[in-house]
This record gives sequence, C-alpha cells and structure tokens, in this order.
Amino acid sequence: MKILLVEDSKFQRVANGRALTHAGYSVIYAADGEEGLRAARESIPDLILLDMMLPKLSGLDVLRALKSDVLAKHIPVIVLSGLGQANEARLLKDGAAAFFTKSEKSSENASLALIQAVESVLTATKA
Repeated sequence: MKILLVEDSKFQRVANGRALTHAGYSVIYAADGEEGLRAARESIPDLILLDMMLPKLSGLDVLRALKSDVLAKHIPVIVLSGLGQANEARLLKDGAAAFFTKSEKSSENASLALIQAVESVLTATKA
C-alpha cells in the first residue's frame, strides 16, 4: 500500500517514513502543502498523512482541496498535529479520517501508535 507523508519537518519525515517502510508500506514524501497536493493528485495514494503546519499551503487548505477534488476525495487523510486536539472536530468535519497528535521525540511507542492509526483507518475504509 502507498502512503503519502506530507510533513515539513525533516526529522518527522525521516522518523515516520522509516516506521511506515518498516511496517511494509511504500512511502511518498512531500515537504510542503503545494508539493503534497501535487503528489496526491499524481500518485493517488491509499492514505495521506498530512501535517497541519506547512509552508506554501497550509494543511487545512490541502485537506479542503483534496476533499473537493474528484480524483482525490476518496483518499483517507490522517491529520498530524503537534498542537493537540483543539481543532480535531473541525478537521474531521472538513474530511479528515482521523487525527494524530505527533511527538517531537522519536520513540518506538510514537511510531507504533502512528502505524496503528494508519492500519485502523485503512481497515475502516475497506469495510
């Protein structure tokens, strides 16, 4: 399965990408909102992990653009945020499949939690 990881933090891209690859997923990387939107439309991944705080185009703008795009609106999006869950309800209303609070620390527990979130959303979208 193919996952698009849209994250401007190189540390987070590497850590999350490594965990996803180790779990057997093929990972496509994007470092800003414009690149992420373009990659989503070109590669049509099975799932998108989308940071909210991105340069060029915010994660919220990317989410809204994806959900209004006939080719990409079916792709489940897990929103990644280091700001806590204050906007979770709005993001879910805007089309996010799930919300994941990311950690600035690399840890096996954080990686495992991310993989579990990915697998949960992928399982739910197949049902």
